[in-house]
Amino acid sequence: MTDDQYPPLPPMTTGPAGKCPRCGQGTIFKGFISLKERCDVCGLDLTFADAADGPAFFVMLIASVPVLGIVLWLILGVGMSYWLTAILTVPLIIIFAILPLRPVKGWLVASQYFHKAEQGKLDNQD
Repeated sequence: MTDDQYPPLPPMTTGPAGKCPRCGQGTIFKGFISLKERCDVCGLDLTFADAADGPAFFVMLIASVPVLGIVLWLILGVGMSYWLTAILTVPLIIIFAILPLRPVKGWLVASQYFHKAEQGKLDNQD
């Protein structure tokens, strides 16, 4: 089947779930954040997907505000020691910065497919 024979699926439903952006059935991940080469169900070639550092950037941007706020509150507001704050901060970093990486990467890959994103090209001007 070609891309025209599949209905367009919104990236916000297929991407965070790790589903194929074309058929919505197969999975796109073979590891935590490493992508498969093809969809197991429809055979979509996933080598087009290059999220690069996008997922890490978005997650760090979003995670840094609440984690920093909690750390500052623990140190300045509560008066907790630096060592105890550091121990409590590790689970916060895992929750806010590591766990969202896979859904965000799936969303970016699905968005690339949905919007037919590709490498930029210059027009030949003769």
